[in-house]
Amino acid sequence: MTQGILSEILNYANRANPYPLYEELRKTPVHHDGNGPYVISTYYEIRSLLHDPRLSSDARNLAATAKDPLAEEAEEGAAALPPSFLKLDPPEHDRLRRMTNRPFGPPHAPHRIDGMRGDLNSIVSGLIDNLGDPSEIDLVDQFSYPFPVTMICRLLGVPREDEARFHVWADTLAASLDPDPDADRSEREKTTHDARMQLGMYLAGLIEERRKNPGEDMLSQLATGQGPDGAMSTMELLSTAALLLIAGHETTVNLITNGMLTLLRNPDVLRQLRETPGLVVPLVEELLRFEPPVQLLPQRTPLVDIEVGGVTIPKGSSMWLILASGNRDPRRFADPDRFDPYRKDVQHLGLGSGIHSCFGAPLARLEAQTALSELARRLENPRLLEDPPPYRQNAVLRGPRHLRIACDGIRG
Repeated sequence: MTQGILSEILNYANRANPYPLYEELRKTPVHHDGNGPYVISTYYEIRSLLHDPRLSSDARNLAATAKDPLAEEAEEGAAALPPSFLKLDPPEHDRLRRMTNRPFGPPHAPHRIDGMRGDLNSIVSGLIDNLGDPSEIDLVDQFSYPFPVTMICRLLGVPREDEARFHVWADTLAASLDPDPDADRSEREKTTHDARMQLGMYLAGLIEERRKNPGEDMLSQLATGQGPDGAMSTMELLSTAALLLIAGHETTVNLITNGMLTLLRNPDVLRQLRETPGLVVPLVEELLRFEPPVQLLPQRTPLVDIEVGGVTIPKGSSMWLILASGNRDPRRFADPDRFDPYRKDVQHLGLGSGIHSCFGAPLARLEAQTALSELARRLENPRLLEDPPPYRQNAVLRGPRHLRIACDGIRG
């Protein structure tokens, strides 16, 4: 194995197809070049670590001497807010996640996601109706990007008249996760900082309004909730709302776009989906295995020395868990480089696992199912205009920046 394989994974030239690099990594369960992070690339080892309480997600447990090429990027994107529960360990993580889940899912809010089906369907239909000239569509800009952020607005209870402002802030923060290497860094940092401040001030005002006049939306219930864990502070609420916006938006954009790209590369599957809409449920699960929107989890840290695959990883080290590599581990999945929506037993790592498994998974699944089934049904003879498409810079949140397609028309 070459010493520069991590640099190759981060190299934009390999963004369109990092899977040969992952195959190289899997020749040993643990890769360490003596200086950088310990990289885990095989399915069973990753899954075990995701359930291991000795592994921390809190960057404060990272040793000062640990080297991580993504650390500077993470620090640059950090907001002036306390860490979200995504970056905390128990018991703080568990308390905040329980509080956030009360208005989001079972057992306290069992109908929250199912009750959003009407909004999902109307937003998807409206976006497809307004795709315009069918001879050249940018599916990212015209569909996969605006769809999830609109849903986050509806989930949080952002007034319809403010959704356009929310979209602008979301676009700016998304750009900070996917920086243009040729752009002026100081200007980008200023723009990102301003957007974070404006979004924070807006959310703080909305939280106060919801405390005075609560509705049925999730932000109202978080702002006024008084469960066994008490109430969230304003700063915790701001941090949680920002997490729902950024994490919920970015992953779903990639899931939908990667999904349509995969379908267009597999026209027989696209035809089967059009003829059998129920296929979309297992299809999205296979998609989460085959082209996961989150490729790797960086900056995991062992709280004690641990052994993985015969290698001792010292306390405080930086670790990367390459989810996308584990998803194509031939020890776990037969013929792993083939997209097969009929595959049985798809226990993928696409939404993580353990206590940090994707909080918004039920909504992300439903968004992807709704989007892909409707695109398959309504686009007549869709085809790629560019393959591979241009990808985003980000190696962690991997997906096309644009997906230019053409079709013969749009069905009603």
